[in-house]
Amino acid sequence: MNAPAAEAKPRQSWRTVVANLRQRKVLAMLLLGFSSGIPIYLVGNTLGFWMRENAIELSTIGFLSWVGIAYSLKFLWAPLVDKADAPLFGRWLGRRRGWMLLSQIVVAVALVGMVFVQPREDVMTIAGIGLDRLLVFGGLALAVAFASATQDIVIDAWRIESASSNEQQGLLTSTSTLGYRGALLMTDALILIMAAHVGWSISYLWMAAMMGVGVVAVMIAREPVASEVAANAQPTLWTARGLFDAIIGPFIAFFRQHGTFALVMLLAICLYRMPDFVMGPMANPFYADLGIDKETVGAVRGSIGLVATILGIAAAGLTAVRFGFMPTLLAGAVLGPGSNLAFAYLALHGSDTGVFTAAMAIDNFCSGYAGVALIGYMSSLTSIGYTATQYALLSSFYALAGKVLKGFSGVWVEQLAVGRTLLEGYALFFTGTALIGIPAIVLCIVLWRRPPVPPAVVAAQTGV
Repeated sequence: MNAPAAEAKPRQSWRTVVANLRQRKVLAMLLLGFSSGIPIYLVGNTLGFWMRENAIELSTIGFLSWVGIAYSLKFLWAPLVDKADAPLFGRWLGRRRGWMLLSQIVVAVALVGMVFVQPREDVMTIAGIGLDRLLVFGGLALAVAFASATQDIVIDAWRIESASSNEQQGLLTSTSTLGYRGALLMTDALILIMAAHVGWSISYLWMAAMMGVGVVAVMIAREPVASEVAANAQPTLWTARGLFDAIIGPFIAFFRQHGTFALVMLLAICLYRMPDFVMGPMANPFYADLGIDKETVGAVRGSIGLVATILGIAAAGLTAVRFGFMPTLLAGAVLGPGSNLAFAYLALHGSDTGVFTAAMAIDNFCSGYAGVALIGYMSSLTSIGYTATQYALLSSFYALAGKVLKGFSGVWVEQLAVGRTLLEGYALFFTGTALIGIPAIVLCIVLWRRPPVPPAVVAAQTGV
């Protein structure tokens, strides 16, 4: 891909824009984005609401959120996804599409398993063996997270390799984000309304069925030419040279291209969304403790929240086109953690629907903006031939530290509430999560001030 320094682009005519929108890959990207977004909250924030209603302790909810670390360790098996065909489906559908279908099936099956096990603190019997129910439930949640992370690896690679230009890459990124946010609307908002009427079990079964959207997308999508060319040009995986190229090659190419600034990039990406990750597991338990019912939360997220998210995504796209990657990235670094202060105010103010609605609008706008800013920036840093592994590395750094720390979120809230009310503990916690976003702002400023890399140097470093 192009270096992030090269930002001046000619304006595209409306005819070109419409032609891009009508391409088959855009529809496939929208559906794949939706499929990518379905599992993450079902083993994250929404799962916390379900568990809290079943009287599971906050500390246990926080610890179980560690299953999400699978998303941050996906770079460990990304080389396999990059260089080997998927079992059963690889020869039929191709490397990218084969892995998509396999991971979607595993996600759906594991979600169904979670429904039958249920999050309760007792012992269940399987084949005559007594097992801790929460342990089995957590294992199924981990299977969902692992398969979902694998799906993300290959969808990101498909998106980057399918784009024929930087402008089309921006279009596919925005389309993917819209689909992804649509899925989050279902799993973070509409599911709460559904659960209030038909229960959590039926709601999760319905979400498992929604993975069928991804299957439809796989059938619509076409295997990227870049993936096929790279697969033919590179050594076979199961050789010494192939293993070295699959595991070490992406890192060598990345650091060769970006030099010492590679470390600054990785650190900035690592810290960029940490405030959101650390706060995440406590959001839905906070609403429950605040006394806001599921239907209100779902209704606000599905209306004001949806509009605010779309506005945030659009604002990020327009900012990127008008001002470039780095100013957009810096703005997102400020908006993301800043939105956490709205939750601190809500905790101190109480369960006022108007304040809650305002907090949701602020949070969704800022999250939509920051998400597009970071995805666009990370996509610009990858090299063809190592797309899946390099993007998995970047997206793993983006989430790893935050997902490790978020496991302690419940403990921190409980400790901050000692000698105070529980809501005061929440307010201090949300304020603290906003403050940990300051280092990312500083690093974005450093990257913005980085001297531009001449195109000839980039070509020499990447071999393009």
